[in-house]
Amino acid sequence: MSVDAEQGTGPRVLIAGASIAGPALAHWLHRRGARVTVVERAPELRPGGQAVDARGITKEVIRRMGLDTAVRAACTQTIGAHAVDGDGNILQTYRVDDDGGDGFIAEIEILRGDLSQVLYDNTRADVEYLFGDRIAELAQDADGVDVTFAGGEQRRFDLVVGADGPYSALRAMVFGPHEQFVRHLGHMLAFYSVPNEFGLDKWLIEYQDSGRSAGLRPIQDATRAMAMFSFPAAGLEVDYRDIEAQKRLLREQLTGLGWLTSDILVHLDDTPDFYLDQVAQVVMDRWSNGRVVLLGDAAFSSSPMSGQGTGLALVGAYLLAGELAATGWDPEAGFAAYQARMRSYVEANQEIARLNARSRDVSDEPGIDFTGEWFAELVERAINGVELPDYAEVPDSRTP
Repeated sequence: MSVDAEQGTGPRVLIAGASIAGPALAHWLHRRGARVTVVERAPELRPGGQAVDARGITKEVIRRMGLDTAVRAACTQTIGAHAVDGDGNILQTYRVDDDGGDGFIAEIEILRGDLSQVLYDNTRADVEYLFGDRIAELAQDADGVDVTFAGGEQRRFDLVVGADGPYSALRAMVFGPHEQFVRHLGHMLAFYSVPNEFGLDKWLIEYQDSGRSAGLRPIQDATRAMAMFSFPAAGLEVDYRDIEAQKRLLREQLTGLGWLTSDILVHLDDTPDFYLDQVAQVVMDRWSNGRVVLLGDAAFSSSPMSGQGTGLALVGAYLLAGELAATGWDPEAGFAAYQARMRSYVEANQEIARLNARSRDVSDEPGIDFTGEWFAELVERAINGVELPDYAEVPDSRTP
């Protein structure tokens, strides 16, 4: 626990999840005058993970948070990417300054765990963090929400926010089972760090063949690299509690894939940060129920195939806190305004992810033409297609 959550006079808000969306929302809620508690079932912040990007309007949100310098200092420093064949010959090159820094390799690219650490460090003095705990029971009425934590403590909050990922426990508790909202896109992704024995130097390298891919990306620690794999997953099941089974599945699905795949897999058993998951989206008609609202992947996961999950989380956090404060902390009005502002932005990013997933499918159907004007318009909507009000009329503790 970092601070006394009873300080201040604003509404009491509980956030479930301390990855990216949760601490980002905590930042803005505290600035708007709320008393914030973040509960995270993991005992501590999770390190590593896949690289996440900030493009377009997301960079402006980071600037308004006052975190531009801290975020850029933690970036992977990737300067471009090479698509290669099985012999390592370069087929195509992408550079970080393509499309004004908003291209395939984004100007701001940071490991998920590193961004989470920046956001936590920024809020830990003003926000109460409860690690190693979770919401066990929840009951809401017209005036508030009674929460029982797994550790046994009971508290009452004015609002509760689920920012606990695409398989959100809070969403299942309040809105219904995962099957109602999670849409698999037919692929799996895996990430883990390996020794940089491959001569990687600020350039991402990726090899694709028959719907499968293997890649290596640089990270800040130049002695190590991040391995990346994807493969078709239609009909495959994964046990999220059995890491060894996940590793066996990865080896089975990558059998025969060329390039450096076998050399990268040698390090599978000794990596400290293995992660594997279905490529999935969360599709919901409504992100709120009474005094409970969802944010980030819990509400509108676009999947890693969009490259915009972090943007959705950070922009969503800014708008959710801003609209709640602008409506006098009225949950019905604030949640409705938040959803209205975010909906088109979310849909554009989810469509890009679906197109990306389809482009990796092995079939006899014609490929997708990504060179048309329609796609450029879709990308622009996915990167910049949301208005950021300045919320000048609401409290801001950072304003002199």
